[in-house]
Amino acid sequence: MNTTELGAAIRRRRRALELTQDETAELADVSTRVLSDLENGRATVRLDILLGVADALGLDIALTVRAHS
Repeated sequence: MNTTELGAAIRRRRRALELTQDETAELADVSTRVLSDLENGRATVRLDILLGVADALGLDIALTVRAHS
């Protein structure tokens, strides 16, 4: 999953919960700008921020390791 796909998944979940970006940012203890950048795939986000947003939205983050040839 790339940053654009991740951001789209977060946006879908936020909208499904009928939360605004402001409400979600407050729940996740991040700025609205950071959340917007995350949702739009515009920025690489720190793991702690990603986990905070995921927690606020009731999402689990799964990490997988891929072998590159």
